[in-house]
Amino acid sequence: MTFEMLKQIAVCLAKQFGPNCEVVIHQLDKEKHGSNIVHIENGQVSQRKQGDGPSPVVLEALKKDPALLQDKLAYLTKTHDGRILKSSSLYIRDENGDISAILAINYDITNFLLFQGMLNSFVSTEDQYAKSEPTQIPTNVNELLDDLIAQSIKIIGKPTALMNKDDKIQAIQFLNNSGAFLVTKSGDKISKEFGISKYTMYSYIDAKKEE
Repeated sequence: MTFEMLKQIAVCLAKQFGPNCEVVIHQLDKEKHGSNIVHIENGQVSQRKQGDGPSPVVLEALKKDPALLQDKLAYLTKTHDGRILKSSSLYIRDENGDISAILAINYDITNFLLFQGMLNSFVSTEDQYAKSEPTQIPTNVNELLDDLIAQSIKIIGKPTALMNKDDKIQAIQFLNNSGAFLVTKSGDKISKEFGISKYTMYSYIDAKKEE
């Protein structure tokens, strides 16, 4: 599928579903992690623009075996100002089966959720609608790295100053699996955050946690 065809689809979807529907085309380029958005419609939804950096789903596509990746449909994400989006990400493959682009659709459902909450208060007597935490959409590559580091700390459940070696190994391996080290100069920031040398940090990537 050509870029012009993807752009045509993006424009169509944005016009069909209106200003609350953001449609993004990410170009995958392992040499340029800082500039992946090549086209965006209704960028006001996530406050992004053409030329901005990758989202977590892009880093995942760059990190993992393309044969193991499947389209992500109808999952929740959120913006930095707290709005909830219903998102889908389609992997666009070339003739060799490699992923060359991602077409992402992000629809702002915040008002629908507020209305749903009001309805639920009338028809339910207990919380039947527990939700998983939505993935946050970063506005630039530095925010993306900050979000991934925050996730790694949340997984361990304690601040970095209180982490032991095994805790840090687990956190570093999460960051590696999430594609954090694909971000330019991420090693400097991550090693500083966890209070370890870059040599130690890279040794933790392949380390096996003690039984």
